[in-house]
Parts: sequence; structure tokens; C-alpha cells
Amino acid sequence: MKLDILAIGSHPDDVELSCSGTIAKEVDRGKKVGILDLTRGEMGTRGTAETRDKEAKEAAKILGVSIRENLEFSDAFFENNTAHKLEIIKILRKYRPEIVLCNAVDDRHIDHGKGAKLVSDACFLSGLRKIETICDRESQEAWRPKHVYHYIQWKNLKPDVVVDISGFMDKKMESVLAYKTQFYDQDSKEPETPISSSNFLDSINYRARDLGRLINTEHAEGFTVERYPAVDSIFDLI
Repeated sequence: MKLDILAIGSHPDDVELSCSGTIAKEVDRGKKVGILDLTRGEMGTRGTAETRDKEAKEAAKILGVSIRENLEFSDAFFENNTAHKLEIIKILRKYRPEIVLCNAVDDRHIDHGKGAKLVSDACFLSGLRKIETICDRESQEAWRPKHVYHYIQWKNLKPDVVVDISGFMDKKMESVLAYKTQFYDQDSKEPETPISSSNFLDSINYRARDLGRLINTEHAEGFTVERYPAVDSIFDLI
């Protein structure tokens, strides 16, 4: 299966929190989108790796993505090394996405910036023919995504690209709330975390509304880029 977009997150729920509106919109347009989680989020304070597995599966179903895989790297301890890059390269060559969406380049959680650099490096290396990989017992051909975009997470980074997700905010929030163990629940007996407050849950909506305001739409998501985005015509900019 060839994908149009592969969204990659260091943890299950990274993608939903940050770019699921964009995913839902592109799926609705008929694009093939997949999600790759680098870890199972097993170091998270609330829930377990097993509950995260179930929640991630439910979120994928809500968004209508074509595939969701998990590389099961060690949460909080994975490294930007040869072994980890090769595993991501295998996925890139397997699904051959045109666009990769991945973690914020700078963020509160150390796995986010680390994951951003790891994925970015793997996207470049995946295009080198002399790097040999095998998947499902077959040699893989080189493949380099055309674009790598970094979504915005905890920190309010200045976006280089803003995507209108008006009409898809409800789907985004539904996918986020699939992670029942992670977010605000007034009846929960689990320890409090920075993302378990009602304020954090509200912030997902008010960030999207504020970005929407800035481009004269209802809701939006922002991304940073590694190289200048290009358009065919100045009229492509809205």
C-alpha cells in the first residue's frame, strides 16, 4: 500500500493532539493516510501500554486511517542511532509516503524533539540507494518523502504553514478523547499530570480557534518546515 501521508509520533496520542484535524480532512478528500507510533507510551503516568494500544486503535478507527503501526521503541529512552533510523527507513520504504508529519522540533517532553530529529534524519537517509533494507523478506527500493512537516505540541511555536481544519474539529476531539486514561476525567483516581487538566483539554480547542482566527477560518493546525514550501501560483495562498 502506498500512502499519501504518514503521520509519525513519539507516543500514541501525539498525532491526535497535534495534527488529527489535518489527517481527518485529507482522509475525507480520499487521501491514504497512515500513523506510525515510535513507542507504546509505557512510561506515561496514567494508564498502561496495553490501554494505550487499545486507545490508539480506537483513535485510528475514528480518523479512518489506512494503517497504524507501532515500532515499540523504548519510551523515554529511544535514541537517534543507526538501529532506530533503519527501522523507520523500512517503514518509509514500505509505504512510500509523499508527506511525513512528525513531532515538534522543540518541546517540553524530551522524546518530542528527539523524535523529530530521528524521523527527519531517517527521511533523508531513506533516499540513499546504498543503504540496504529488507522488509517481508524482500529488498526495498530507496524512497524519500517530498516534504517533512513538524506539528506543534506543548510549546506555542510559530508555525510556517497553517492548515484550515474547519469542519473537522469535532473529529479531532473525538480522536483525542479516545485516550480515556490520559485526559481530564473528574472521576479519575489516577495521578494528575500536565495533560490531565480540564485547561489542557480546552487548550486544544482554543489553540485551533486562534490559529483559525489568524487565517480567517474557524479552526486550524500549524506546522513548521525544514525548507521553504513552494506554490505554483501566488493565488494558491489563501
